[in-house]
Amino acid sequence: MRVVVIGAGIVGAAVAAGLTRRGARVTVLEERFAGAGTTGASFGLVTADHTESEPYHTLAHAAVHAHHALGSDAFVPTGHLVWATERAGLEELNRRVDWLAGRDYAVEWITAARAAELEPGLVPRPDGTEYALFPEEAHVFPARLLGRLLAEARAGGADVETGVAVREIRSNGSGANVVLADGDVRTADYVVSCAGRWTGMLLDVATLDSRMPGAHTGGFLASTTPVTAPLSRVLSTDRLSVRPDGGGRLLLRAPDLDAAADPAVPPPPRIGAELLSRLPELLTGTDGAHVEQVRVAQHAGPCRGRTAAGFVDHAYRVYAAVTRDGITLAPLLADLVAGELHGTESALLSPFRPGAEVLAFPG
Repeated sequence: MRVVVIGAGIVGAAVAAGLTRRGARVTVLEERFAGAGTTGASFGLVTADHTESEPYHTLAHAAVHAHHALGSDAFVPTGHLVWATERAGLEELNRRVDWLAGRDYAVEWITAARAAELEPGLVPRPDGTEYALFPEEAHVFPARLLGRLLAEARAGGADVETGVAVREIRSNGSGANVVLADGDVRTADYVVSCAGRWTGMLLDVATLDSRMPGAHTGGFLASTTPVTAPLSRVLSTDRLSVRPDGGGRLLLRAPDLDAAADPAVPPPPRIGAELLSRLPELLTGTDGAHVEQVRVAQHAGPCRGRTAAGFVDHAYRVYAAVTRDGITLAPLLADLVAGELHGTESALLSPFRPGAEVLAFPG
């Protein structure tokens, strides 16, 4: 089986690795460089904390387990600690915990004393504060995980070509052709588009078009200078999320600031300053920290949901995998997408076919 995978982000790398495990001859085509798109600006949280959709929670929960099974020095399975600072946030957190606990998702309430044992650098909270611990959740270093998956794909015989722009995909009953910007044509038995927010420029599928409302969301990520605060896991409140970023650095984000995020506009200085000002609310030992960099993350997804995966042509030769949660889903998609190209339909993916109304999902 010959397969062309378009895009060398985390999803494309995972799909390429999964296909080579099954013996496929794989070529990965990337317009810029590996990780140049969404993967390079990801917070890296591995979670299935999605209570809006039962099928999507089930898919993401399986993906969390796939990360644990994969194993990698990029994967840090230390859990996720969450608490709320406002009444509305606490009510929402209680609702999420109850919903997830009722589906055998690993979550527990712990005391402030236990939280301090896990994270000695936590700023003490008022008496009676409870923390929700998600022990199976984790964070990854995206570039390192991307490298792990691409290395596996290459070891399985995949060719990874960068600086190659794709302009068109054509399918027929016997295979598919990929037309490049320079006019060259690549032939294959199957094509898998993992081009993220650029998918709609290659495939005429309305629900995958990044120009449609709701097809992508943005957010700010700020990296700090090294700090002395000890931190081993992701911390999240209704004002700030923080995780270790290597070398003593921290990575910060705050969803309430994301409305101003625009990949076409440099982040204003006030964003980094605001994120940094909230850090002492969570951790001690952050005195003297500065923001080294603020990036704008742009998360791709189908315009009707968080994920779409399936064939998009009548000949069943062109497959698309588009998701806002590539970091979480990638190791699972490696297996499921490869299986579908080999004729094994996935019950986990069946609710998320391109254009299916079940994709309806809050933006």
